[in-house]
Amino acid sequence: MRLSIFAGLALTLSPCVTSFTTPKFGVQSSSSFRTRSSLSMAEEKKRVVVIGNGMVGQRFMEKMLQLDTEGKCTVSTFCEEPRAAYNRVKLTSYFETRDPSALSMTSDFDDDGRTAWYDENGVELLLGDKATAIDTESKTITGASGKKIPYDVAVMATGSFPFVPPIPGSKRPGVFVYRTIEDLEGMLKYAKDNNVKSAAVIGGGLLGLEAAKAAADMGLESHIIEFAPILMCRQIDEGGHDALVGKIEEIGLKVHCGARTESFVGSDGSTDSESTAPVSALRFSNEDWDDLPVEMVIVSCGIKPRDELCRGDEAIEIGERGGIVVDEQMRTSAKDVYAIGECALYNNFIYGLIAPGYVMADVASKQVASELGIDAGVDELPSFTGADLSTKLKLLGCDVASFGVNQPRPDDEDVTELVWNDPISGVYRKLIFNKAGNKLRGGILVGDASDYAVLHKLAVGNDEELTENPATLLPPPSARGAVELDEAVSTDPNAQICSCNDVTRGQIADTIRELGVDNANLKAVKSCSQAGTGCGGCENDVKQILSQELEALGGSLSNHMCEHFAYSRPELMALIRTDPDITSVDSFEKILAKHGHGDGCEICKPAVGGILAQVINDVIIDDGRDALQDTNDRSMANMQRGGSYSVVPRVPGGELMPDQLIALGEAAKKYNLYSKITGAQRVDLFGAAKHELPDIWEDLGKAGFESGHAYGKALRTVKSCVGSTWCRYGVQDSVSFAIRVEERYKGVRSPHKMKSAVSGCVRECAEAQGKDFGMIATENGYNLYVGGNGGVNPVHAQLLATDIDEDTVIKYLDRYIMYYILTADKLERTAPWQAKLPSGKNGGGPIEHLKEVIIEDSLGICDELDTRMQHLVDTYHDEWAEVYNDPERRKKFKQFVNTDEIVPKEKMIEFIDMRGQNRPADWAKDGEPQTNWEAPDDDIFSRSEKSWVTVGQTSDFGPNVGSPILYGDTQLAVFNNKQRGEWYCTQNMCPHKQAFVLSQGIIGDANDVAKVACPLHKKNFALEDGQELGGDLKILTFPVRIEGDEVQVELPAMAELDAILGTNGLRVMKSDCIDITGDALKVPIRQAEKKAIDSLKSRGETSDRFETSLRAVKNNETSTEG
Repeated sequence: MRLSIFAGLALTLSPCVTSFTTPKFGVQSSSSFRTRSSLSMAEEKKRVVVIGNGMVGQRFMEKMLQLDTEGKCTVSTFCEEPRAAYNRVKLTSYFETRDPSALSMTSDFDDDGRTAWYDENGVELLLGDKATAIDTESKTITGASGKKIPYDVAVMATGSFPFVPPIPGSKRPGVFVYRTIEDLEGMLKYAKDNNVKSAAVIGGGLLGLEAAKAAADMGLESHIIEFAPILMCRQIDEGGHDALVGKIEEIGLKVHCGARTESFVGSDGSTDSESTAPVSALRFSNEDWDDLPVEMVIVSCGIKPRDELCRGDEAIEIGERGGIVVDEQMRTSAKDVYAIGECALYNNFIYGLIAPGYVMADVASKQVASELGIDAGVDELPSFTGADLSTKLKLLGCDVASFGVNQPRPDDEDVTELVWNDPISGVYRKLIFNKAGNKLRGGILVGDASDYAVLHKLAVGNDEELTENPATLLPPPSARGAVELDEAVSTDPNAQICSCNDVTRGQIADTIRELGVDNANLKAVKSCSQAGTGCGGCENDVKQILSQELEALGGSLSNHMCEHFAYSRPELMALIRTDPDITSVDSFEKILAKHGHGDGCEICKPAVGGILAQVINDVIIDDGRDALQDTNDRSMANMQRGGSYSVVPRVPGGELMPDQLIALGEAAKKYNLYSKITGAQRVDLFGAAKHELPDIWEDLGKAGFESGHAYGKALRTVKSCVGSTWCRYGVQDSVSFAIRVEERYKGVRSPHKMKSAVSGCVRECAEAQGKDFGMIATENGYNLYVGGNGGVNPVHAQLLATDIDEDTVIKYLDRYIMYYILTADKLERTAPWQAKLPSGKNGGGPIEHLKEVIIEDSLGICDELDTRMQHLVDTYHDEWAEVYNDPERRKKFKQFVNTDEIVPKEKMIEFIDMRGQNRPADWAKDGEPQTNWEAPDDDIFSRSEKSWVTVGQTSDFGPNVGSPILYGDTQLAVFNNKQRGEWYCTQNMCPHKQAFVLSQGIIGDANDVAKVACPLHKKNFALEDGQELGGDLKILTFPVRIEGDEVQVELPAMAELDAILGTNGLRVMKSDCIDITGDALKVPIRQAEKKAIDSLKSRGETSDRFETSLRAVKNNETSTEG
């Protein structure tokens, strides 16, 4: 039972959704498709001008265009920002991608900040042009550019701007607001340029907590400063505040409530508004409060409506405290002027959430359409009469929700409250019933809001009496014995799933049915239905509905690794590790026969190769396992540009002996390698040819170096500061502990690379909290952090345990790493894997689940985790020592299997000098000469005289891999596809970047077509005819036959072959050697070309035919086409 529980968890952790591209919501069908050319008929159409291109303004335009199927109006929009509409609600997620397009409301941004949606829908986008004046008499809008646009209807969607309290020093460098992508970019740049370590966020509401998360995501010590006595005072009460603060402080943020900020202190000590010294501290007027040293301040104290445009026109009424006054149809006091979103003041209230803004956009679009003679599609025009302000959020990893009447007025007597307060688990819940106890009126949920949808439905818009005891609703699901916290989604077609966009279960189901089983996936369903594209809080519900609806249609949400295995990587790992006969699953061929089909491919082969290394741990290039290894693992070195490799020895803890430094220098000089210190305290030697690798490693091995596994999905390094051995601040010997950790886990293969660090004190010089696992020394031992990473999507690690000794750290790490190895998806880093884990039994998110599994052994698997890790430690072997000490393994690194002749790397790509070291010339951009190579003729050698050339013995060619051969100056790749009993021969050069690497690619099949995947950029080529699968490139192929033990390839004359595929003619040169103007002199014909011409002439063929055949070579030297 213990294994089945664990296997069941493994089988459900990492679902994979296949995606396809669909147009974003709002693009018109072909019958109503409109382009900008239609604006020439503007005289006959009404013009709607939308001032503001934020989320609500964008929603209005989409709604308007959906109604205007006959094209009766044209739409223009002023957009003050440098890019079109994006999702401001998800602004914090920008730190994960640094990609503005990931936030776009329509499609990807181009270099100018535009998206295709506007042209496709005939919308005039005035990008970077702020509307500066409205004239309601002449009905015109004027932009900052000076452009004046007439309108028939104007819609104010100017939104709001951050409220900045009048605190002295608020204009200092280092003080930011949190509102736009540019604000975030400014913070990132300032933090980097000024080495910022700590930040304060002024404001403890929704936006303030989001800003605090942004500061934490930047790796800063984060302080939340709130004037009120509690956080989120509009949504929660004191009990909810206590639970929320507990969760926030668990992850290292500090909360200061009741704070009266007096000034932002400058680095020069000044506290006035005139000084421009950078901010260095906050000063408070609270008695006995010291200054708070911070190097950055983010102000997020709320919003103020942007109504300044309308204040210049007396016809438009402005509220006493700001905001454009509107009625229930979103009309202002001026004729044909509407206001929606955060600038609109309805019933003396500004709605600062996106969901009410979208309701306003819908109401206004139907009202405007009706007034312009467009069918609004309803019998009765809707009205805006207020909005449900219920909300469910995940703030800093903690569930926070409020709904209905969550804070009754003091004079409200029809109230009965039930409270659940569990400070141990950090869960607080207050449910508010009527006096009779038969109706739920509202509530507050902190720490566990997994039943929010059920409670919200009972409280909001529901007049029916409760059919159950009110007390049964109070305990959180986690306290009712439910470990799985994913709430069942309502099956009611009218149930609202997405409150931001008002999308129901029925609408999502209709979308899935329209897309069909083959096309319905999460991305497509979100795009077409708009569910989950607002705050994102309902995405899990949408995924559940998708899974349920697909099952009803006879399909399923696929998590298959590839076409060859109907399993995810965790599922396949569970099948292999629980197999009672490990010898039946100890090779790829056995696993494929037992659990898959076909030949395999570049996706499943490395995944299975990794599983074998993680379960059995034999030499990765023995017994046919080299055929499973991806680009770098097969050569046990990182393939670099041009097909050369880098050498990275292991340097545990960053500690090097003088003799080892000398050995590195001697190797670099001997083999002419480019030397660089890596970001992880190691030395990287670039530019080695594959055949040189065993010799280089043998030289380094004599100095005590082992493989650094920089090429593998394995532990890379354990970085360290000098710790207590040298540093005056150090409290533990971080170097010695880093070496111990690295020595233990070196060589351990995992689903993705792992990095670690040990810091000798809280100053955190080794950056341990940005690693997959990291340790920070304390006076009592170490704090252990897990699940962090840098790279494209940096993630802050979470605290797993505090003040533990080294042995306990090792014990917990053994279990954490092995749990990750057994349950993560392919190529999944620890951070996204950890984020997918279920919450703890009492809430608290994935980190609580990990504590239960690793420390408390809640799944009863710790013995297995310990045993499996110890097996990997006990079976460690230095992979490079295994190679250079074994002649048979060394043969796998021979440059050509049929000759000892060497083609120097410089003959394949030009190397240029850079600060006294050599590096390969830059690749040309795709489409330029020296890229996307084409043979002059698909059948270039059809009339050539050919012969069968013996290129080696069958034993020279490994099973299910490619091997390079040399014929004259031409490099070819011979593939022994033992899986199929077939042999193939192709050119060795990948045409994409003209790199001689195809023999190093993984072979397999796609829909039963034998193929090879280029190891550089994974372009796939059919081995039979050379055609790129899913692309336009093509490689030349040659027949192969086996005569006895001889492998023979049918080839044309050597001179002819060299003229087309010779290494010298295809050498990649510096881009500044390319004749982009077309006026360079022709390069003299080389000797090989002369021989080929003579060969053709001897057969009576014309030189014109040969000149055609030389076009590919000429294009690489003196292009006349640019």
